[in-house]
Amino acid sequence: MQKILKFLTPEKSTNWTFSIFKTEILAGLTVALALVPEPVAFAFVAGVQPLVGLYAAFLVGLITALFGGRPGMISGATGALAVVMVSLVATHGVEYLFATVVLMGILQLLAGIFHLGRFIRIVPHPVMLGFVNGLAIVIFLAQLRQFKNGNQWMQGMELGLMLGLIFVTMAVIYILPRFTKVVPSPLAGIAVVSFLVIGFNLDTKTVGDLANIAGGLPAFHIPMVELNLETLYIIFPYAVILAAIGLIESLLTLTVVSDMVEDHGSSRKECLAQGAANTVTGFFGGMGGCAMIGQSIINVSSGARRRLSGISAALFLLAFILFGAGLIEQIPIAALVGVMFMVVIGTFEWTSFKIVRQVPKEDAFVLVLVTVVTVFTDLAIAVIVGVIVSALVYAWKSARHIHAKVEDGKNGERIYKVTGPLFFGSATNFREIFNPKDDPKDVVIDFADCRVLDHSGIEAIDALAVRYKRNKTQLHLKHLSKDCILLLDKASKYVEPNNEEDPEYGLAVDYKLIGDKVGH
Repeated sequence: MQKILKFLTPEKSTNWTFSIFKTEILAGLTVALALVPEPVAFAFVAGVQPLVGLYAAFLVGLITALFGGRPGMISGATGALAVVMVSLVATHGVEYLFATVVLMGILQLLAGIFHLGRFIRIVPHPVMLGFVNGLAIVIFLAQLRQFKNGNQWMQGMELGLMLGLIFVTMAVIYILPRFTKVVPSPLAGIAVVSFLVIGFNLDTKTVGDLANIAGGLPAFHIPMVELNLETLYIIFPYAVILAAIGLIESLLTLTVVSDMVEDHGSSRKECLAQGAANTVTGFFGGMGGCAMIGQSIINVSSGARRRLSGISAALFLLAFILFGAGLIEQIPIAALVGVMFMVVIGTFEWTSFKIVRQVPKEDAFVLVLVTVVTVFTDLAIAVIVGVIVSALVYAWKSARHIHAKVEDGKNGERIYKVTGPLFFGSATNFREIFNPKDDPKDVVIDFADCRVLDHSGIEAIDALAVRYKRNKTQLHLKHLSKDCILLLDKASKYVEPNNEEDPEYGLAVDYKLIGDKVGH
């Protein structure tokens, strides 16, 4: 029993009490109730049966809760993945979807094995803010479909009742924690509104109006596709996109949740868990999934910090499918929408409106750009665009920082003391510092305060050496790193090494790390 408790508990918190058990179980129940409509809706989006989405929510949720890198984080079927699956299902059928999910999981496992999750560190803070804000807007927009009956928007008393019940749910969630935290406020909100609707026989939309969620246990099922290169050619592009979207959303959610609970998560464990979960799900008739920021925030906001909450949520969801469909189908959609609206309010970084006026305009632009792209395309594209734009902005700003102090020595030589980073962005500015035609016949370039970062910097030094050679100038290069010297071609003979003063650092050249000190 002690081994089980240790497994279910984060490293920094090992004591279990009845209160903790209660909190974890009730948080899991709340999450499970909030999980029901979304997998059903996303299954419709992807063009598959509701149980395909519910099985994915159960299996992905259970496996990632057991083995994921952030206890308390919730995973399941998501809209970001569903929109990618639409064309695959429409063109080739659901069996190809299952095969794609298996391959997606294998790719995510490889990402974990090769520690690719560490690259989430390069995501700048403005991109993180844009991701959170964009996802909050997406969650909000996803709830609007519940205000429709078929293709018609609700009107009159029906709309008024829906809005009133949503308001009651949100009010309970907001007010209850001020008096007691014995019961998670989202669960209390769902219960209060459900009792109102059932007790007064109010005519409003319920979970049962979405779909019949009753079903059996997910059964093992090998995808019925031809095992040949043609199949691989069909499913591989989808698998790559799904794996990338799933990992990006999961790792960013891990970062957000870790900040909320003030504890670090493991990106490698999360990659492996997501990969294992999707591989298994594909063999059990599920549509695959990834981390869900909305349900994760509901979970941690309810006080959950351990794996038990996520496991409970998955098992409660399975219980709903097997035994409790009749009861769950009576829950008003308004109650679940109210819960998600409170998630939106809690997820959106309202300080962004203040931040955009205080940070550099480039960072403000990236924040807004990522938010907009997240809403109108998908998360993976938004993050990639944000990282690229941030990198280009950084390169442009860093390129202006290279300069040189020029002075003449006692023997008539000209000394250039270069300061700043030398890389692809600053190589042009570096070349413009020097004027070989006007310089004396003896020139010293001191790199003590300059760091050469890439192959473009090496080429800039070599090209400069050629220019001085044409003018028959004696060139002296001082304080270059050993790795830089090894990579120089035309300028290597002008280097004057000094073992005591020359810097030591590696260079990232052609995607290969040179120098054993890089990255340490």
